[in-house]
Parts: sequence; C-alpha cells; structure tokens
Amino acid sequence: MKIAVHAVGRMKAGPEKELADRYFDRFAKSGPAIGLEFSGVGEFPESRAQGVAERRREEAQKLQAQLAPGAVLFLLDERGKNISSEQFSERIAGFRDSGQRNLAIAIGGPDGHDPALHQAATLVLSFGALTWPHQLVRIMLAEQLYRTATILSGHPYHRA
Repeated sequence: MKIAVHAVGRMKAGPEKELADRYFDRFAKSGPAIGLEFSGVGEFPESRAQGVAERRREEAQKLQAQLAPGAVLFLLDERGKNISSEQFSERIAGFRDSGQRNLAIAIGGPDGHDPALHQAATLVLSFGALTWPHQLVRIMLAEQLYRTATILSGHPYHRA
C-alpha cells in the first residue's frame, strides 16, 4: 500500500526539516518489507483567501486534487481521536491487508480542514489536545509512520 502525506505549507530548511526527512527516510527504507511504500510529501501553499471558510475550501480542493483515486484519507486535527501507536499501526495494517492501494494523511493549514474533508475522512486523528506547530506535526507523523513499520515488522524500536 502506498502512503502519501499531504501538507498545507512548506517546510523550510533547518533542523525540523532534517528530522522529519530522517524519519520519512527510515520509513521509506523499512516499509516495503511489510507492504508499505512511502510516496512522499505533497506540499501546497496556504490559501490567501479573505475568510476562514474560503481558505479551508481552497486548501481542501488542492488536497483533493492530489489524492490518488480511491485513497483512504486520514486527517490530522486537534479535535480528532487520540489513539495509541499500536492502534495507528493496526489501522494502517488493516487497510493494507484488505487490499487498499493508497492511504493519504493530510496536515491542514492554520485554519484546519474544511468540513467536507472531515466527512470524507476515514479517520480524524489527533496528536493530543494541545495545538502543535505544523513543523512539529510533520516530525511526529514521520516518526509514527516509522514506528508503524517497526511495530508491524516486530523490530525492537517500539517497546511498550
């Protein structure tokens, strides 16, 4: 199954980008052995529309244009479900094992995701009730994808 990350906003060069890239690279190298292929990160700029609803709508349209046909969609949102790393891994493995070809994980803009994306999403996921900067969310997602590969392969990286 191919896993793609879609993000509103660009990550500038620096230690945050280097750390995210390090975990994405680890995932890209460890995933294929367990049937998970990293398709990369698709970035697009924040909308410059005047209103919040219009910005969300424009960003949602850009995201939807990047999605592979039939892809399962996970949204990252502070109001989403807070699940464990094991549960996250189980969800991904379940889609992989059922023959799903594509999973897209979306990081929204500062205004969050459009309600239409929430309705289309299979899972709305939170990394806790706190609000995180997008750079840190990307790092945490990259690490969790790598952790998923280690959990599913039985690697000792994840010790619970």
